[in-house]
Amino acid sequence: MDSQTSQSSQASQSPHTFQVDLRGLVDLLSHHLYSSPKVYLRELLQNAVDAITARRAEQPDSPARVRLHADGGTLRVEDSGVGLTEADVHNLLATIGRSSKRADGLQEARSDFLGQFGIGLLACFVVAERIRVVSRSARTPDAPPVEWTATDDGSYTVRTLPDAERPEPGTTVHLVARAGASEWLTKERVLALARDFGALLPYDVQVDGEAVTDLPAPWDRPYPSPGTRRVALARHCHELFGFTPLDSIDLSVPLAGIRGVAYVLPGAVSPAQRAGHRVHLKGMLLTERAEQLLPDWAFFVRCVLDTDSLRPTASRESLYEDETLAAVREALGERIRGWLTGLAAGDPERLAAFLSVHHLGVKSLARHDKEMLRTMLPWLPFETTDGRVSLEEFAQRHPVVHFTRTVEEYRQVAPIASAQGIGVINGGYTYDGELVEALPSVRPGTVVAELDSDTVTAHLDSVDPAEELALADFLAAARAKLDPLGCDVVLRAFHPLSVPALHLDDRSARHEQARAEAEEQADDLWAGILGSLRGSAPRARLVLNHLNPLIRRISSLGDRDLIGTATESLYGQALLMAQRPLRPADSALLNRAFIGLLEWATHGEGDH
Repeated sequence: MDSQTSQSSQASQSPHTFQVDLRGLVDLLSHHLYSSPKVYLRELLQNAVDAITARRAEQPDSPARVRLHADGGTLRVEDSGVGLTEADVHNLLATIGRSSKRADGLQEARSDFLGQFGIGLLACFVVAERIRVVSRSARTPDAPPVEWTATDDGSYTVRTLPDAERPEPGTTVHLVARAGASEWLTKERVLALARDFGALLPYDVQVDGEAVTDLPAPWDRPYPSPGTRRVALARHCHELFGFTPLDSIDLSVPLAGIRGVAYVLPGAVSPAQRAGHRVHLKGMLLTERAEQLLPDWAFFVRCVLDTDSLRPTASRESLYEDETLAAVREALGERIRGWLTGLAAGDPERLAAFLSVHHLGVKSLARHDKEMLRTMLPWLPFETTDGRVSLEEFAQRHPVVHFTRTVEEYRQVAPIASAQGIGVINGGYTYDGELVEALPSVRPGTVVAELDSDTVTAHLDSVDPAEELALADFLAAARAKLDPLGCDVVLRAFHPLSVPALHLDDRSARHEQARAEAEEQADDLWAGILGSLRGSAPRARLVLNHLNPLIRRISSLGDRDLIGTATESLYGQALLMAQRPLRPADSALLNRAFIGLLEWATHGEGDH
């Protein structure tokens, strides 16, 4: 850029063109770097704050104020910062030229004051067709004011002004709205954006006389009592996020320069749902969608905080993933973990209210944190044959803690196991099986065993051999009927008496069943491959209860067809009782058995 070396007033007043394609750069900023045109105001505020910070580093008693004036067509932003000389302006333009060439150049430019000022100004072209900057340096008070005027076609002029144009140090930025963008420069919009971005800024910021900053931050204010603080923070959460939290958690991490608060969501959310958190960097809102700020298990909170240690990305709209962020994430996780531990120790009612909504999040944490599992043992609810109880309560009642790995298996075995005095935990829900298996590591001496269909069958009483032999024909007819479905029939005696039949299978049986069905539908090649995968042919079992009166009556039938229909009915009813999903063949069987029983019941005695 040939104007960089020109120091004469005459040369500096000549029109110039940016070395870069300004239209292309504005497109880059608006469509690829920034998520919304609204960030133009954040960049202007950031420039003003940086300028004031730079001046105060050298002149601690200098004024610290930012004033914005908007009327819809124009915007004027005045600050009492360090200001620029003509040489600073030319260096600024050179920085813009370098910064636009590479994305990491943008990040490098943000690391010093002039670079930040340059990129911030270019962001204004997203809403403005012309930018005029009038600045006077506090570092070189004898230097005259300098004016830089640029338009969105890439041309600009630089000239010095008489002292009277700007008697005090600082900078004023004038924007003229581009076509269709005037709504971004109305007083109402500018005030709303300024309060959103700058509520925590440490300087006096006003928009047409209305205050923008609101300090100290809600979490740093003194309150008469913890209850008053909780109410005030709940109000702040509702204003910020739109919900009233179950509780608030202090997120102070002084070593990392972090102050803030986490708000506990009042309703359950999916662990896969990524919550957006509000992060302020040295008072300026950086993003309201920070996702990587907290550990994955802490999906039940939304947080807002201010930090001076985290590193922003080039767009200043998210956080850069580095070791500092990883350390902060761990520290914030510790604060949330400490809050849970504190509730368990001193406020069981609030803990119970929290767990009734967010037990899934705590279970996710407890999987990898033995101390948290130990703390939460008396509180985390599990579905068991004793009702909905904690692992601690269940383990106290049962010498062996049995569990199933799937909900289907639990539905099959729970009623019968309970009648036999066997306690069972449903480990089929998210994280539950893992936590039950981890129980001995935090509760020494606890015996944990998986309960499968073989174990249940072993606990059922055998029928007297003579009685079973007398029913051989009945059992043979029943087995022949269910054999095409891959199901055996066995006779046992068990409680409760009201259960006529029990359908039992395990994962290997279901896998074999699925393989067999696939083999039937496959072509010759795949049928051969699937056939070669056939295992030891594990099969499901329909366990008939010899103590049940209905089974006794059916077993005394002499009509083989009627025995078959009754067996199919018992099989279908057992599937429904276990809440198993029905295959097409099962649905057809149920329909056939129902029609068959109706036909049998409505025929005269002579038709049988």
